[in-house]
Amino acid sequence: MLTLAQLLRLGAEPYLRTHPLSTPQARAWRGICACRTALLGGQCLACAQCGHRHWQYHSCRNRHCPQCGARERDAWLRGRLAEVLEVPYAHLVFTLPHELNSLYRCQPRWVIETLFASVAATLKDFAANPRWMGIEDGQAAFSLVLHTWSQDLRQHLHLHALMACGVLGHDGQWHTPARQPDFLFPVQALSKVYRGKFMAALRQLARHSELQDVNLTASGRKALVKHDWVVYAKTPLGGAAQVLEYLGRYTHRTAIGNERLQALTREREVVFTARADPEGGKRRVRLPIEEFIRRFLLHVLPGGVQRIRHYGVLANGCKKTQLAQARASLAQPAVHKATLESAQAFMARVARIELSRCPQCRHGHLQVVQTLPGLKHLPGPQGSRSAEPARERGPP
Repeated sequence: MLTLAQLLRLGAEPYLRTHPLSTPQARAWRGICACRTALLGGQCLACAQCGHRHWQYHSCRNRHCPQCGARERDAWLRGRLAEVLEVPYAHLVFTLPHELNSLYRCQPRWVIETLFASVAATLKDFAANPRWMGIEDGQAAFSLVLHTWSQDLRQHLHLHALMACGVLGHDGQWHTPARQPDFLFPVQALSKVYRGKFMAALRQLARHSELQDVNLTASGRKALVKHDWVVYAKTPLGGAAQVLEYLGRYTHRTAIGNERLQALTREREVVFTARADPEGGKRRVRLPIEEFIRRFLLHVLPGGVQRIRHYGVLANGCKKTQLAQARASLAQPAVHKATLESAQAFMARVARIELSRCPQCRHGHLQVVQTLPGLKHLPGPQGSRSAEPARERGPP
């Protein structure tokens, strides 16, 4: 099976000759190439019953690695289970015009923070408007998830918003939307307000910085104001199961998974699948390996940037109190912590049993018989191809 790590190793020499890496990109490259290899260390597991043994190497835990994140995603989803309200949910997507892609490449942190702030402020303003919610200054409950890619790995910055239909009032009661229970706001109005907030921040940046980008000059900003800032809403999601299933697809996920990689041709073109239509149809995309790597690295986030953020009722500072009020207003029973922890402990125990069972005889249990320490300093991207196979097999 073709993997992203293999493509990075194979394309390292020609790509790095002409493309410098940022610190986060170099860190992600090192981690992905070393993930689950002897470079990170591991344990030799042996079965006392049949004598089978194999090495189990550590993962890199880099958030851009397609082999990592499954456990973190599952733990995160279990934590969100206690926060789902028994109301309809709406899924909205806020996109950023591609004319701002060059600004993102120069100042990614500013663009990401401004995008989050603009979308959050827009949704809060609409939720506090009695025209839409029937009461003034209501508290919404929504989460935002950042995506920077399209299916063919082009740069496409957008935020997914998952929002409960309704608000929590100052009276501690949950209020449904004024028009109908599963309708939030008109997307045309959202788009105008969202665009206005982002452009206001952009004008302020232009006043305090020397911006050479043609799209950020006075005339360029006027063109951006006339540009359609796409906001669209999908069919409202109803029920906890659907909400959690959707969240799981968009939280701990990198731009492309190994399952989408099909082949590396003799012409050094990477073939991978992409979505072709809303019904789930697939198409094949072919890119030279250097262009594939370039596109993938566009989506390595700056260090410390949070991809998932929660607001209103779900904000960390007030979640405990306001979420309890919302649940009480909806006559929704509180999650029994002891039961939840017991279920989590049970699943952890089952996972440990399965991991310790011998894959050869299926009866014996594996025990650690040897430990291999990982390298203190992983080889840089330039040395990833030559250094990794040397320790791949582990010690004799």
